[in-house]
Amino acid sequence: MAIEICTVGGYNEVGKNMTAIRVDDEVVIIDMGLHLEPYIKYTDEEGDALKEISANTLTKIGAIPNLTPINHWLKKVVAVVPTHAHLDHVGAIPYLSNKFNADIICTPFTAEVIKAICKDEKIRLNNDIKVLNPNSAVKVTSKIKIELINITHSTPQTAMVAIHTPYGKIVYGNDFKFDNHPVLGKKPNYERLKKLGEEGVICLIVDGTRSGSPQKTPSEQVAKEMLRDVMLGCESEGKAVIVTTFSSHLARLQSIIEFGKKMGREVVLLGRSMGKYVAAGENIGIIKFSDKVDMATFRKHIAKKLKKISKNPGKYLIVCTGHQGEPKSVLSRMIDDQFEFSLGKGDQVIFSCTTIPTTVNYANREILEGKMKRKGVRIFKDIHVSGHAAKEDLRDLINMVKPDHIIPAHGDITMASSLSELAMEMDYRVGEDVHIMQNGQFLTID
Repeated sequence: MAIEICTVGGYNEVGKNMTAIRVDDEVVIIDMGLHLEPYIKYTDEEGDALKEISANTLTKIGAIPNLTPINHWLKKVVAVVPTHAHLDHVGAIPYLSNKFNADIICTPFTAEVIKAICKDEKIRLNNDIKVLNPNSAVKVTSKIKIELINITHSTPQTAMVAIHTPYGKIVYGNDFKFDNHPVLGKKPNYERLKKLGEEGVICLIVDGTRSGSPQKTPSEQVAKEMLRDVMLGCESEGKAVIVTTFSSHLARLQSIIEFGKKMGREVVLLGRSMGKYVAAGENIGIIKFSDKVDMATFRKHIAKKLKKISKNPGKYLIVCTGHQGEPKSVLSRMIDDQFEFSLGKGDQVIFSCTTIPTTVNYANREILEGKMKRKGVRIFKDIHVSGHAAKEDLRDLINMVKPDHIIPAHGDITMASSLSELAMEMDYRVGEDVHIMQNGQFLTID
């Protein structure tokens, strides 16, 4: 018999991640994500007219993976394994997972986020969610064991997945970095990765997003020092200070809150997604922000809070959504004076993020920054380090797990090609043991 891999989604783009792996007559699905750009565009255009969102509609607009190539596998799926809580890896679960009679296996934080998304979307999952701590394993069937290996990324409890089969092991490593000094959580489990390499890895499916960057991705501690330099090193007395970052990046939020307190300011978190991820982290006990900050998630509460802040903006640090310039975000609404709060000359906005490279994001950020400049707002950009492995991290991973085959994932053809070039430097051969694949394609490994 053989192992067959279908690259369902995330192999033509950054987003919409989903991979199906067949072992004889049993199938494991890893990740089930949204492609955020078409999803946001569709929901924005429909606005109040949108009653509900169907899986068929989202598939047609390219916002969730297309299951057509694996229709003949649907009844064979024995487990759905999301690696972490980012929407491009779990956001399609409410729309697709009920098509599978299989448990969802994930870390505690990822489970909490999935439950929160389903509650927001008013969708009931038929699947049981089985929580598995990082560095643990569970036997799914007589042939398949799922192991979650602790790894660092820009959201808590991210895991690499090892699928143990009678024919060898498959390692799935999307969205990771090698951070030896994480701000939140433990460092990567290098010992286990090396052990897997000694035991024998048939195939490594791996994140190629930053494979073209000839460096090691810096630690989150570097981003923390960048924040310290800006937040504590720039004169801001009496001025409004706003920090915007990824809602799911709890380590970054922890640093922002710490420095906000050192500035002598009351910290206020604004936005629904921020509330969702913070609640998930508090529910499992990995953070406790609520005794240090005020939080407002719904628009009327946000408006009330900002009205209060406007009377003495120098007293507060505002942490909010909107780092990509999304027109309906809290930050954009503030800049557009949709609240009884306005920004002016000398006020500060700190973007603790990079712009996710899409045409829409670049355009939205340019519009947002233009409005800020016209108001005289001081802008601090790219106070950030990536959560994705760069070329030299990837080299180290390949050396650790020593896979027989490599499949570049999580990116377009340019990113896959960069990872393939690295593999060629390490004596792999494209077309023989390195496989550049597109969405919906199959690879059989004998």
